Amino acid sequence: MKAHSARLDGLGTTIFAEMSALALRTGSVNLGQGFPDTDGPGAVIEAAVEALRGGRNQYAPGTGVPELRAAVAEHQRRWYGIELDPDTEVAVTTGATEAIAAALLGLVDPGDEVIALEPYYDSYVAVIQMAGGARRPVTLRPPDFRLSVDELRAAVTPRTTAILLNTPHNPTGAVLTREELEAVAAVAREHDLVVISDEVYEHLTFDVPHVPVATLPGMAERTLTISSGGKTFSFTGWKVGWATGPASLVQAMLGAKQFMTYTSGSPLQPAIALALGLDDDYYASFTQRMRSQRDQLCDGLAALGLEVFVPDGTYFVTTDIRPLGFDDGLDFCRGLPERAGVVAIPHQVFWDDKETGRPLVRWAFCKRPEVISEALDRLSTIRR
Repeated sequence: MKAHSARLDGLGTTIFAEMSALALRTGSVNLGQGFPDTDGPGAVIEAAVEALRGGRNQYAPGTGVPELRAAVAEHQRRWYGIELDPDTEVAVTTGATEAIAAALLGLVDPGDEVIALEPYYDSYVAVIQMAGGARRPVTLRPPDFRLSVDELRAAVTPRTTAILLNTPHNPTGAVLTREELEAVAAVAREHDLVVISDEVYEHLTFDVPHVPVATLPGMAERTLTISSGGKTFSFTGWKVGWATGPASLVQAMLGAKQFMTYTSGSPLQPAIALALGLDDDYYASFTQRMRSQRDQLCDGLAALGLEVFVPDGTYFVTTDIRPLGFDDGLDFCRGLPERAGVVAIPHQVFWDDKETGRPLVRWAFCKRPEVISEALDRLSTIRR
């Protein structure tokens, strides 16, 4: 008897688990996995404590507590002018990762093809494979990681059913422009494709706008938009996410989600509802702090001799390690904790095109300035 499905063959352990374990074992500064080292607003924590003490500790509704669904709908109206019915067009999930997984499992049939931007966040590859689908990459190449419209159009086949979009984009930090998104929208409309849009870094763009693809003409009815409170409010461990869009797409996602967690984080959901209603000053100061940390890390890595691709969004920066005499990011990152006491993530694990990704390394700047300084000091000795 087989111990597991053939669809799961080759998935292995995530690079994040491997590198985080290395960080713990070696006492390294962890610039690998994307979690902040400071908590979010105290008022949000107090709201969670109040919910815990107030008896909100049993199952929440499968679609999420009403106040969070209402807050998500209001957030979309406030920031983007998107009108949603919180009862039918919003669903709460266990982080954005579950929303993506449930969307793909609910909307992709075996044999379907899904267009995705390469390099991919690692769960995309795993879940497309679990769903029995096939990924069709559209590659964002250094140094600017821009979308090729010709490659996008060439990726469509008669078996294509969905586009899995990610902007702001992890791991490259690229933010798709309105013109790029209009090209995506044109392809989706022309071929009657669903768009699953991962927008978890929506409030982490630097001097460029985030444009939800659902706001473009003809896209609201074919787009499932996904986000979460983890990145925006620095509560990544809470795993409170959501999906929004037409009721038919939300229901398809829920069809899979109900057999995954069904529901989670009951006392955390009202706290994230409060967070979404924070005033503009919170969002502006949060973005400014992350921009400052981005500049600190980018400037420091460039001073060490790395080629730095300054990101327009997210909290990750990509570098080319070849100027330091290295050419394989996986070997570089596996040796870095012992060599310098720092952890980073090799890009090539996110690519089908391994050669393009091989010399690239991703670093996280969602850390306190003093932690970034310590990491840069440790890295100053790195030469082959």
